[in-house]
Amino acid sequence: MLKVQLNSVAVESFEELENRFRSIVKARADALIADRGGFFVTHQKELVELAVKYRLPGMYPEQEFVLAGGLMTYATSIPDLYRRAATYVDKILKGAKPADLPVEQPKKFELIINLKAAKQIGLTIPPNVLVRADKVIK
Repeated sequence: MLKVQLNSVAVESFEELENRFRSIVKARADALIADRGGFFVTHQKELVELAVKYRLPGMYPEQEFVLAGGLMTYATSIPDLYRRAATYVDKILKGAKPADLPVEQPKKFELIINLKAAKQIGLTIPPNVLVRADKVIK
C-alpha cells in the first residue's frame, strides 16, 4: 500500500500562484498534480516555470503543459478525440439524429514525458517508465 497524502491547494488568481508554490514547498510537498481548470490552462507557462523553479515534479492534465515545459501527462489523446468527433459529424451530415448517437468515453490515453524538465528539476526517470511512454520529449 502506498502511503500518499494529498493536499488540495486552491488558486484563484495569478497573483497568489507563487505564494501557493512557496506554501506547498514549505509543507514539503513531493510533487504536484495540476487541475484541468481554466485558470491553469490560461497560466500553463507560469505554472510549469514555477514547478521548475521550486523543483517540483508535476503531472499535468494535457500534453500542452508538457510541451510548455512541464514534466509529464497521462491524458486523453486530443488528436484521437478530434478524429472520433469527425466520425460523429460525418454521421450527422449523412442524416443521423444526434440524440440517437451513443455517448462515448475517450479510448486512447497517452503518457508523455519531458526529459528536459526532468533534468531541470534533478529527476531521473527510470528506463522502465520511459519505455512505456507514448512520447518522450528530449
